[in-house]
Amino acid sequence: MRVAIAEDGVLFREGLVLLLKAAGHEVVGCVGDGDALLSLVATTPVDVAVLDIRMPPDPDGGLATAERIRALRPETGLLLLSHYAETHYLMRILEVGTERIGYRLKERVAGVQVLDDTLTRIADGEIVIEPVLAKRLVQVPGGRDGGALSALSEREHDVLRLMAEGRTNNAIAAELFVSAKAVEKHIASIFTKLDLPGDQAVHHRRVLAVLAYLRAQRIDG
Repeated sequence: MRVAIAEDGVLFREGLVLLLKAAGHEVVGCVGDGDALLSLVATTPVDVAVLDIRMPPDPDGGLATAERIRALRPETGLLLLSHYAETHYLMRILEVGTERIGYRLKERVAGVQVLDDTLTRIADGEIVIEPVLAKRLVQVPGGRDGGALSALSEREHDVLRLMAEGRTNNAIAAELFVSAKAVEKHIASIFTKLDLPGDQAVHHRRVLAVLAYLRAQRIDG
């Protein structure tokens, strides 16, 4: 896979290069700011661009760069990294797109297997959300009425969390050690209980619907 990196922290940037090469990927460029990444993507084929959310020249420069790359090269995958799992970042990222895009914590991708899996899923067209953020989004704070969420069974909460991570039905089934058919039934029940459109069959559409619902319920990070 051809990967480009934009990260203003030299040590982390060089660490990413080593991890990517260890995973067998080709690093086609390694730059320190969004403008340089955009120029690189404009002239060089890139499968996935990896960029820091907080990057010069603006505090959230990585998000602005991601928007520009998506407009210029919609086929290029985007992996945005941060030290923090923030709901408002996720909502901004969803405005950029719900396909071939990811939001992960830097500490979580500091390993070959996790980084490789994340990039592969993004290149395959998925949306990849940091699991700790997805879990936080679907948790109902103790002592507070969870509304429609409180109607979900424990297993449905598990399925909803994995849906919010962008997992496919087969991936959810494997994670929970159940059949794909059982997952389909749980998802149908979730949509019914949350009064979400039943035709959201594609995984990234389901993620968008789930997060929109949770945002409306004022469940934040």
